[in-house]
Amino acid sequence: MFVVYVIYNKKHNKFYVGQTQNIKERLKLHNDKTFKKGYTARFDGSWELIYEEVLPSRISALLREKELKSYRGRQYIKQYIPR
Repeated sequence: MFVVYVIYNKKHNKFYVGQTQNIKERLKLHNDKTFKKGYTARFDGSWELIYEEVLPSRISALLREKELKSYRGRQYIKQYIPR
């Protein structure tokens, strides 16, 4: 099982879309800035999970991740951003 997820940084009003098999570990890696040159490491403040979707295979997760990164996908994600 794979999870497509969206994390949000309230301090900078930014979100990130990714996919993983272990969402708890991945969220910890984003907040610990483990990916030094990654997008999420550029911003201070914490990242919180605002959306997740479980999919049966990596291929389906990658396709859904691509959909969420499109213009319409970003518009869909905005409804989950806390106000």
